[in-house]
Amino acid sequence: MVAIFFKQFLLPIALLASCVLYSGCDNTSAPDKTKTNSDNEAAREFKREQDTGFENYTESGDLGALKKRGVIRFVSMTGDNQPILPREAIVNQTHRQMAEDFATKIGLSTRWFVAQTPEQALRMVINGEVDVVAENISITPQRQEIVEFTIPVLQTSDVLVSGKNGPDISSVENLAGTELIVLAGSTYAEKAHEIVAQYPEANLSVREVYLTDERDTLFDMVANGNNAVTILHKNLAEETLKYRDDLKIGVTVSPPENIAWAIRKDSVRLKNRIDNFLTRTLITAVPERTSHWYAIKKSGVLRFATYNGPTSYYLWKGVLRGFDYDMAKAFADKHKLQLQVVVVPNEEDLVDWVADGRADIAGASTTITQERIDRGVMFSIPFIETTEKIISNRQLPQIETLADLEGRTITLRAYSSFIETARTLREHGIDINIQIAPADMSFEQVLNKVAKGEFEATIEDGYIADIQAALRPELVIGLQVSEGRSQGWMIKRGNKDLLREVDRFLKRFSKSEEFDKLLAAYFEPDKHLVQKISARVIPGEALSPYDHLVQVYALEHNFDWRLIVAQMWQESNFNPRAVSPVGAQGLLQVMPRTGEDMGYPPPLFDPEKNVKAGIKYLEWVRNRFKAPLPASEQLWFTLASYNAGIGHLFDAQRLAEKLGLDPGKWFGNVEVAMLKLSEPRYFQKARYGYVRGSEPVAYVRKISNLYKAYTNVATGDIAKGAAAEHGNLQVSVKSLKRSCQYDYSTPSADVHPPRLPAHKWPLLMDGSCPRPARAKPSFPGHWLWPPSPPLVPAAGWNLSESAA
Repeated sequence: MVAIFFKQFLLPIALLASCVLYSGCDNTSAPDKTKTNSDNEAAREFKREQDTGFENYTESGDLGALKKRGVIRFVSMTGDNQPILPREAIVNQTHRQMAEDFATKIGLSTRWFVAQTPEQALRMVINGEVDVVAENISITPQRQEIVEFTIPVLQTSDVLVSGKNGPDISSVENLAGTELIVLAGSTYAEKAHEIVAQYPEANLSVREVYLTDERDTLFDMVANGNNAVTILHKNLAEETLKYRDDLKIGVTVSPPENIAWAIRKDSVRLKNRIDNFLTRTLITAVPERTSHWYAIKKSGVLRFATYNGPTSYYLWKGVLRGFDYDMAKAFADKHKLQLQVVVVPNEEDLVDWVADGRADIAGASTTITQERIDRGVMFSIPFIETTEKIISNRQLPQIETLADLEGRTITLRAYSSFIETARTLREHGIDINIQIAPADMSFEQVLNKVAKGEFEATIEDGYIADIQAALRPELVIGLQVSEGRSQGWMIKRGNKDLLREVDRFLKRFSKSEEFDKLLAAYFEPDKHLVQKISARVIPGEALSPYDHLVQVYALEHNFDWRLIVAQMWQESNFNPRAVSPVGAQGLLQVMPRTGEDMGYPPPLFDPEKNVKAGIKYLEWVRNRFKAPLPASEQLWFTLASYNAGIGHLFDAQRLAEKLGLDPGKWFGNVEVAMLKLSEPRYFQKARYGYVRGSEPVAYVRKISNLYKAYTNVATGDIAKGAAAEHGNLQVSVKSLKRSCQYDYSTPSADVHPPRLPAHKWPLLMDGSCPRPARAKPSFPGHWLWPPSPPLVPAAGWNLSESAA
């Protein structure tokens, strides 16, 4: 139970999250304003692909014209909006985040468009289809003739990159017989052809490739090729090597080039405002400094060290999340500091990073212990208190008393405070065997082994134990082995000014509503994953209060409407006013930013608006998975991506292939890899980092099961006239009253509970359904319909991690 207590230039690393391989690399000549027929057809096709419901317009004016419209339109060249996990970067210095911050600063809402090439992006600006190219665009003399550039946001050079055991790339002269694999139409390709021309006797060849959304494809081609080399921006290459150990960086092959945003010519006021914003925002030099408060304020950067894991810092649906991360961001924002997150390898101790001055603050659900204090750190005031509990395999004898611990082996995570707890038990006469797991084994891996019976038991923070026991039937909570233990942040010993500022912030923040929301978001099980209630499945009756609404828009986007209804139940239990702890809204739990990207800005509680946004986004995700992926597999991949984000799905596919599994099949293959992405040995080498893999796995299985049940009781036919009613459909929040019946239906093996009379359906004054009474969560029982294919037993489930 959780109780409340009271300028080194890092932008290049963060910016590659939004540009990755495509942007700023194209070095085609300046685009003509006159389009060819093929250009027009391509533009029409592209417009169809990215149409989001926002009715675009032509605007060629300056900032004053944009303010009259109340909108600023940005274009990028990455359509998935999935940032790489920043592992040592200033987290708000991505193109997307800076553009959003700039729009907020000048009081405009944003609309985003996607271009396939830099040339197309520049043409869109020139033609007044967008206002700013917020992307890495190389400044060239030809481009300066047709567009205006902001101040440079980045300067970088190109380097050679090959596989770890690939060719010698310490010098261009050593590339004899090498194939240069580069992005088509890029400055990389131009440089490759220059090298071939410069060394005609070297027998070099160039292969220009086009990539899909899976941006590691090029890296895989180079890493797996015996004689393959590519050319990349140096900052991109360096960031890639933070999570890939199968590549190496070689010689620099180009002079530094400036990269900036692009706007229309004569946009003097807009350029001035953007330049001023970027000047204030970009951190250009952070000299070696101490971790004292004065030095932090002077540098403008706060270095926060943590682990990539479920309670501290991770990427979910393209959004950086984590309990410690969210609080650190709030602290940095309060003091107008840029937050630099430093991801510490799981096999290393956070204490050392703070004590050595490599970070200003560190935290990852870190328990306050004297042993840590003695090693050179101070702790903030505590903001969480938790007990510690035994968690063991359900098939083994239960550990409910101290006597039950006699002779048992407890396996504990290295560097954890649980070691001290176990030793205290032994000092008090309890005959237990203490086994310390290898340093590179995470809490997830320890609990995986407990679940599989390979370890007898372990000790975990109470809230983590509660969540895992709720999600996993193999685990059972046992004896509480400590009183409430406090958790806080670590600061280097003697740094009293920083400690005072941190304590002042935490004292106020821990009493705020925002803090309560963080506790609910990170330390309570997802109610839709552990709920006991089930959707009603009765032949001849409506599946939901929104069947007709779903049929209209499912037909428009070529989905089986019964699948959407199954997903809707999983997301919100048919409650249109549902809000998740992370801010997802409505029937299909659409994130506000996603809704805006689809052309439906928040709020998203109106049923029709929410369904339109959710289905449109689902279609967008589905389009990322094309042939030869079978339609059935495309469906499961789409659902998993909707839940976790497409980046993690790409990581899971790549890992599945490495594990000898089928990257084109979800059940028993990619889902197994998804689960393994909660283990450091795998997620530390994944582009998008840690993922709470059990959530998308459970999400797909539950929807799959319910979808199968729906297909047995409802036809896939669309109600007569539904398509014709598109655009005239009216579903108001009054439908809530009908939906509340579904929140109070409990499944039975033989019968369904009687339907409540309409006048007895629960309803609050604001029109929303009341929450069911809280009870101790338990794993859902068996469903009443055929299950999905069984999960490979040895796969294990994702488990939460703390750095206690």
